Amino acid sequence: MRQENGTDAIARLVAQGIGERLGQSLVVENNGSAGGNLITAQAASSPPDGYTVLLANQGPMVVNPHLYKNVKVDPLTAFDPVTLIADAPLALVVAPKSPFQTARDLIEHAQKNGGKLTYGSAGNGSASHLATVLLARTTGFEAVHVPYRGAGPALTDLLAGQTDFMVTTVPSALGLIEGKAVRLLAVTSPQRTKLFPDTPTVAELGWPDYRATAWYGLVVPKGTPEPIVKALRDATVATINSDTIKERLRNEGAEPIGNEPAAFAEMMRAESKRWAAVIKSANMAI
Repeated sequence: MRQENGTDAIARLVAQGIGERLGQSLVVENNGSAGGNLITAQAASSPPDGYTVLLANQGPMVVNPHLYKNVKVDPLTAFDPVTLIADAPLALVVAPKSPFQTARDLIEHAQKNGGKLTYGSAGNGSASHLATVLLARTTGFEAVHVPYRGAGPALTDLLAGQTDFMVTTVPSALGLIEGKAVRLLAVTSPQRTKLFPDTPTVAELGWPDYRATAWYGLVVPKGTPEPIVKALRDATVATINSDTIKERLRNEGAEPIGNEPAAFAEMMRAESKRWAAVIKSANMAI
């Protein structure tokens, strides 16, 4: 099983269960080079025999083809979808000493003080970067982007007061949130997460069209026989719906899904179209 950096926890979480159900050992190969583009291209060129499975997320699958001008593989045509594993919100956080007590406080301040606030991200084109760009465009504010090499350094500088806010994945900030080291203002999913039931969504604060989630699914090289795809999907769905895995996913803010390949394909097409429009309007292409 190949996956790009940042999805390693999900990969290792589901790989063992899938392997046990298929009677095969799944080896997780972690390679996040070039934003996941390298491992995605390698997986796409692998034989369609079921022995190469890509744990894909929105970056390589639906964002990078629009963000990077040198991407040569169209993931939507190079792979056959297996199933969407899980979908998770991102978290809008500030340092404990921040003057912003609510997400509305932060957004309204940013609206009135265009370009004066700064935000960190896990890197150009990362989920945290794109979610913040979408937040800014949806709510009508401007802020200065400070990209880092991963969420960890970005959160460190947030705590040190070097940046004003950050939208980040829940696993990257969960310990800080639980330890009150950062203040959680909102989540980016359409509905509240069971992990933080008292935290509002950006959508419910007055911007109902805002939605930005981190999702993870399995795809295989184009042309993989349907019986193999079905066997992989059945094993994956059984794994993510087991009590242990379901609880662990939800403890990281993710909801297990396990949909049909056609539904996963339709979702990726819609996501590709949506993020292409955001990247074009924000002139983000690299």
